Amino acid sequence: MSTFYIVATPIGNLEDISKRALRIISEVDLILCEDTRVTKKLLDHYEIKTPTLSYHQHSKLRKIEYILDLLQHNKNLALVSDAGTPGISDPGNKLIKRIIELLSNQVKIVPIPGPSAVTCAASISGFSMDKFIFMGFPPTKKKRKKFFEEIINSKYPVIFYESPYRILKSLNELKNISLALGIELQVVVCRELTKKFETIYHGTIEAVIKRIEKDEIRGEFVVAIKRKR
Repeated sequence: MSTFYIVATPIGNLEDISKRALRIISEVDLILCEDTRVTKKLLDHYEIKTPTLSYHQHSKLRKIEYILDLLQHNKNLALVSDAGTPGISDPGNKLIKRIIELLSNQVKIVPIPGPSAVTCAASISGFSMDKFIFMGFPPTKKKRKKFFEEIINSKYPVIFYESPYRILKSLNELKNISLALGIELQVVVCRELTKKFETIYHGTIEAVIKRIEKDEIRGEFVVAIKRKR
């Protein structure tokens, strides 16, 4: 029986990877990556020579069939994303579902836990996180208003991801919709988590927007929001 490892990798600081994860990616026959160039930086840092293969949201059926064939021939594979835990806002879950559907009796799926931007943001939010909702990235065009209304009306804290190109647009949309609904929001915006220029913004949405506008907008963002009681 072959093994398919779901390996969490650093979201920024390369020291955040576990010893177990390093052992696994050095022992498997092949590492599946969102972007082989990104994963190469990690592998080079730890002098790991395991071959890599790109697997991303645009991968064609032929590549998926090739991966399934490798597993059927008792090859052990590891799946990594560019950063964090695979299967969260990336195409990894689709491949895992395919393996479960077709090879459940031939492949053992093993999680190798570790960094995740979602849990990282939750841990420093200061919100009660006994229950929270993760909503991935906002839509880029249609259904944005509905997306943000769901966040504002949620009785639990909500976490979502955003790019540097749309962070201010999204926060301003949230502010305007919340003002129209008469709901005050408390937010935590995390920029460049675990990296050199990591910045955490806490406060009302109006105050956080003003602070971000004064700073250089770069890197990926994670946003945690809750209604102010």
